Amino acid sequence: MKKPLKSISAFLILFFISTGAFAQLQSPEEFLGYELGDRYTPHHRVLSYVTHVAENSDLVTIHKYGETYELRELVYLVVTSEENHSNIEEIRLNNLKLTGLEEGEATDNQKAITWLSYNVHGNETNSSEAAMKTLYELVDPSNRESKAWLNDSVVIIDPMINPDGRDRYVNWFNGMIGTEYNPNPIARELNEPWPGGRSNHYYFDMNRDWAWQTQVETQQRIAVYQQWMPHVHVDFHEMGYNSPYYFAPAAKPYHNVITDWQTEFQTTIGKNHTKYFDENSWLYYTREVFDLFYPSYGDTWPTYNGAIGMTYEKAGGGSAGAAVLTQEGDTLTLKDRLTHHHVAGISTIEVTAVNAERVVSEFTNYFNNAANDPAGAYKSFVIKADNNPDKVHHLLTFLDSQKIRYGTAGSNRNTNAYNFKTGENERVSISEDDIVVSVYQPQGQLARVFFEPNPELADSLTYDITTWEAHYRFGLDGFALESNINPEENISPDDYRNSEVSGADEPYAYVTDWDSMDDARFLAEITQKGVKSRFSKVDFEIEGQIFKKGSLIILRGNNAHLEDSFDEIVRAAADNHSRDLFGASTGFVTSGSDFGSNNVSYIEKPEVAVLMGEGTSSLSAGEVWHYFDQQLRYPTTLIDTDDFMRADLSDYNSLVLPSGFYNGVLTDSAIEKISSWVRSGGNLILIGNANRSFTSRNGFQLTQKQVESSEPTTEELLASYGERSRRSISTTTSGSAYEVTLDTTHPLAFGYDEEYYTLKLSANSYSYLDDGWNIGTVRENAYRSGFVGEEATSQIENSLSYGVQDYGSGQVVYMIENPLFRGFWENGKLMVANSIFFVGN
Repeated sequence: MKKPLKSISAFLILFFISTGAFAQLQSPEEFLGYELGDRYTPHHRVLSYVTHVAENSDLVTIHKYGETYELRELVYLVVTSEENHSNIEEIRLNNLKLTGLEEGEATDNQKAITWLSYNVHGNETNSSEAAMKTLYELVDPSNRESKAWLNDSVVIIDPMINPDGRDRYVNWFNGMIGTEYNPNPIARELNEPWPGGRSNHYYFDMNRDWAWQTQVETQQRIAVYQQWMPHVHVDFHEMGYNSPYYFAPAAKPYHNVITDWQTEFQTTIGKNHTKYFDENSWLYYTREVFDLFYPSYGDTWPTYNGAIGMTYEKAGGGSAGAAVLTQEGDTLTLKDRLTHHHVAGISTIEVTAVNAERVVSEFTNYFNNAANDPAGAYKSFVIKADNNPDKVHHLLTFLDSQKIRYGTAGSNRNTNAYNFKTGENERVSISEDDIVVSVYQPQGQLARVFFEPNPELADSLTYDITTWEAHYRFGLDGFALESNINPEENISPDDYRNSEVSGADEPYAYVTDWDSMDDARFLAEITQKGVKSRFSKVDFEIEGQIFKKGSLIILRGNNAHLEDSFDEIVRAAADNHSRDLFGASTGFVTSGSDFGSNNVSYIEKPEVAVLMGEGTSSLSAGEVWHYFDQQLRYPTTLIDTDDFMRADLSDYNSLVLPSGFYNGVLTDSAIEKISSWVRSGGNLILIGNANRSFTSRNGFQLTQKQVESSEPTTEELLASYGERSRRSISTTTSGSAYEVTLDTTHPLAFGYDEEYYTLKLSANSYSYLDDGWNIGTVRENAYRSGFVGEEATSQIENSLSYGVQDYGSGQVVYMIENPLFRGFWENGKLMVANSIFFVGN
C-alpha cells in the first residue's frame, strides 16, 4: 500500500514543479528573462517582479498606497525578518510613540527603519533597476549577512515614485533604439525631446514637492511615510554622465535645525560606502553641490522630520540612455549605474542595522528636544485671527498635512515680536482668537523651517530658493515671537469655512465676495455650467451688506436661459466651495454703483489657450496646466509650439505663455500673429521669462531695467579664481520674498490688499510701463526674506512685478514673477484667475 502512495507523491511533486503550482523565489534575471542593465524595465514589469518577491518570500509584504495621474499603481515593500513581520504593527506604532506623534508608551520592541526611494525623476532610470537587485539580495536565502541586518531593522522600498515620468522616458527610449545601443552623445536615443521624462504627468519636479504636496503621488506617499517615520531615508538620483557618484555627507549650507547627530551619521554612512567604492576603484565625491536647506527635497524634508535624509546621485540621466561615451573615452552603461546605486543602498542598510540602537535613540532625542528644549531664537508664531478665513483654512490644512500642532492664543496681550508685514521687530498686539504655532511640540523643528522670518544661511552658495515662509506664501499677517505662547483652544481648518445663504429666497441677484482662490473655483464651476456673471469694479453697499471691488454679482435676469436650475446650480456650487451667498432683492445699491452700471462688468466666458512645447519651460508649462486642470478646474486648450502658426486664435479670448526662452518659436511672424490677435481684443498673459520675448517688439511696451554698473575695484580685480562662484552671486537672488505694492483699483489686483509678497526668482528686472498700468511694483526697502546678492538689490528695487498694457482692443498682462512657481505660492494664484476672468472685461 505504501509503494503506490510514494509513486503518486512523486508524480504530484513533478506536476506541481512543472506547472508552477509550487512557485519559487526568482532573481530579477530569472523572472524578467534578461540581465538587469541589458534593457529598461517598464513600470508594469517592475511591479510584477516586486509582487512576485512579496508572494514568495516570508521576509516581504507589498502594499499599494495609491495611483498616479495616469492610473499607474504605486506600491511600497516592507522587508524584515519573519519575527519582525509578526510584530510589525507594534514596531511601527512604537516608532510613532517615540516621536510623540502617537500617544502611549513604547515597548522595547524598537527597530531601525530605513526607507529607500527610487526614481523620483522619471528619466533617472537606473534606480528602479537597482531597487529590484537590492530587494532580491535582501531576501536571497543564501545571503546570511542580509538576514542579520533584517533582524535589527525594517527596510521599506518604494521601487518607483514616478511611474508616469519613467514610462514616458522608457517607452520613448525603447522606440528609438536599434539592435544595439549607440553610445555616441549625439545619437538620437541620447537626446530625449521636450518635455523629457524627468517630471510627472503634469511636468512637476516631484523632488521639489515633498513639503508642498501639490501632486497626487506626493500626497499619497507622504501619508504612508508619516505612518512609519523612518530613521534613515535615501532618495536615489542621477546627474550628468561625466560626473561619477555623489553620496553623503551633504554640502553646506545646512539648515540650522539639523542636529550634530544627523550630520555625524551622514558621515558614518558615507565612510561605509567608501569601503565598497574603494575596493572597486569607483570614483565618488561628497560635501559638494547638494546642500540641505530647501525644505521640499527628498533629503531635506525627511531630515526635518528627524531622519538621516540623503541624496545619492549617479552619473547618467536621460542623456546617458543605456550606454554613453564619457569625456574620458569610457562607456558608461546602465549596468554600471544600477550596480553603484545597488551597492550604496545595501551599504546604507548595513550601516543602519549595525548602529540600530544608536539610530533609534538619537531619533527619539530629536523629537524630545524639539518638544522640551527647542533651538532657535523664535519660540512661537502667530497668525492673526482677522486674516482672510480662506487663507487661514488653507494654512491650517497645510499644517495638518505636516503633523504640526496649533491652537488659539487664549488671551489678549501686548509683546515685542517680528512683524512679517513690516519686516521689523516692534510692539504688537495679540488677541485671544489669534492662532499660535509653538515650537514646543514634536514637529517644532519643522514648524521653525516653515515659519522662521529669515533662516540663517551658513553659506550663500545654495542649490535652490531660499525663502518659503508661510505668512508670505499664504498672504497672512502675523508675528514671530522669541517668547513661547502655549496654544489653548483646539481649532480645525473647517472652523474658518462657511457656506451660508442669506437674504431673499429668490433674489434679484446673488452676491458673493472675491478675495481667494475658493471664490475663483466657485466662479469657474458656475461658468462651466452656463451661469453668466458680473463683477463690480467699485466697492458697494446693498441692503446693509458691504462688498469690495471684484465681488461677483450673479443676476437672475442674465440667467433666464437656465430657468429653474439657476438657483440650484449657484447654491450647489457655493456649498461645494464653502461660499457665502447674499440674495439681493434689488439692483439698487445704498452706495457704489447699481447693478446695471458700467462699473458692473459682464464676465465673458474665458476661452483659454496655453502654449507649450519646445521653447517653453516644461516646468512652467506644467504649472499652468496643473493650475487650470487640477486647481481652478477650468478647461483650456493646450497648443503645441510646433502647431502654433496654424492654430486659429480667434477661437480663444485668452492666451497664456508660460515661462521659457521660445528660441525659434516666437519669430517675427509669430509675434505679428499674436499682436494682431491682441489688437482684435485678445488677452495675452505672459509669465516669467516669456516676457523677455516681447520686450520692445511690435509695440509691446515692456523694457528691461538697466542699472549703471560701477567700475570694478582693485580688490575685485585681484580676487582669486577660486572665489569666482561667490563673486557671481552678488548680482543674483536664488528665490527671495519681496513686498509688492499693488494698485488695488485695477481688476488684476482685485481681492488683494495693497501689500502682496512675491517670490522673486531672479534679479532680472523690468522698468515701469510708460503708457500702461503698473499694478504691482517693488519699491525701496521692499526686501523681506531669503538670499539676495548685494548688487542685485538696486536692480530689483523700483521695478515692475505685474503690469497691464492696453493694446488695440486687447490687453497684455505682464507677470514678471511666476505666481504659479511649483504650485506652492498660494497667495499668487488669485492673480492668475483675475487675469482670466476680469482683465479686459
